[in-house]
Amino acid sequence: MSYRAAFRCIAGCAGEHPLLEPIYRCPACGNLLEVAHDLDALGRRAAGSWMRLFDDRYKRTTWPYGSAVWGKKEWVCPLVEDDNIVSMDEGGTNLFWAERFGRELDLAELWVKLCGNSHTGSFKDLGMTVLVSVVRQMIRDGREIRAVACASTGDTSASLAAYAAAGGIPAIVILPRGKVSTAQLVQPLANGATVLALDTDFDGCMAIVKQLATEEGIYLANSMNSLRLEGQKTVSIEIVQQFDWEVPDVVVIPGGNLGNVSALGAGFDMMERLGLITRRPRIVVAQAEAANPLYLAYRNEWRFEPIAAKPTQASAIQIGNPVSVEKAVRALRRYNGIVEQASEPELADAVALADRTGMFNCPHTGVALAVLMKLRARGEIGGSERVVVISTASGLKFTDFKRAYHEGRLPAVASAHANLPLDLPNDYDAVRRAVDSVADR
Repeated sequence: MSYRAAFRCIAGCAGEHPLLEPIYRCPACGNLLEVAHDLDALGRRAAGSWMRLFDDRYKRTTWPYGSAVWGKKEWVCPLVEDDNIVSMDEGGTNLFWAERFGRELDLAELWVKLCGNSHTGSFKDLGMTVLVSVVRQMIRDGREIRAVACASTGDTSASLAAYAAAGGIPAIVILPRGKVSTAQLVQPLANGATVLALDTDFDGCMAIVKQLATEEGIYLANSMNSLRLEGQKTVSIEIVQQFDWEVPDVVVIPGGNLGNVSALGAGFDMMERLGLITRRPRIVVAQAEAANPLYLAYRNEWRFEPIAAKPTQASAIQIGNPVSVEKAVRALRRYNGIVEQASEPELADAVALADRTGMFNCPHTGVALAVLMKLRARGEIGGSERVVVISTASGLKFTDFKRAYHEGRLPAVASAHANLPLDLPNDYDAVRRAVDSVADR
């Protein structure tokens, strides 16, 4: 059976738009679009049959289904021909049982979905494989695409550059100068993208790239392009799959541009509509206190106003005017959502504390962990609940942050869990005394 999907306005305007058209907002009202699937057609296949199909494909070598995104192709982007898919084995990431850290929080089941265990080190690969594959399909169908372009705080640019390079498509990356980690800056440079570093913040870069995308042949690769969210929604599907098709009680998501919030909600919605699940989790969005427009809206009966984001160690979510805020609010309303914030000391100490239990977290995951700690302490998350924290990027991209923490160089952070090497002479007795002092703790 063939399946179809199209863009539709999130505000409900009539009509639909082909996925192979460069369109990002509703031409009637200006709202964002979302990908709508033919659920009636998908529903003709039984829920158990979908589960078996997805399980049979999971992490196999048959192209393109070994990717945990394209293993769910019918639910993601069925119109792309297999030969046009640009994939780097996305998804299939570890659902890490954080047993020791959970025990410290008196949580029976704490899991961390390590989305950063991917080709470019962040969850952005899940959406970029879909977007770049659609662009390659468009090019091979005869549409002129001169380049794909994005604004980024680091991870989007790395992912776009890698996938565009693999697909043979020119990439343009616009970054806020001096506000991404060294590792994040090196990635698009290494993959041959044209990198433009602007004297502004992410919101300023976003304003420029949206204008640039109105030029003929420049295709927008940011998450206001709903194709990205189709790949990202597979995170929620994969989590349920990894729990043998059981739904967790709470999912905690770091929130910046907020595409992940609606994306994960869309995945749960689709599973519920097609009968794979019968209940929903509660969604928690964690924001850095320095960049907290959704938190402020949550505290003000969802009345949203953009803000000027302040510097934060969680640089990828230093966003004051998130493009996906309307979609995120809709998802949170459906999912009994909570929005909470974390200060710079709270997020930095949460990273270090969790790292001491065997993890190696990025600062954005630290925001989610700090919020989890707050909600658990207040009793808003129960000790018997199954909680999943979405880890968005590899900690290896943020070694400068980690080193500064342990050396006590982060502004306004006391580094409660700092750990530094001991400098000793080349003397056995000195080494033995040091070892004894550790062993006797």
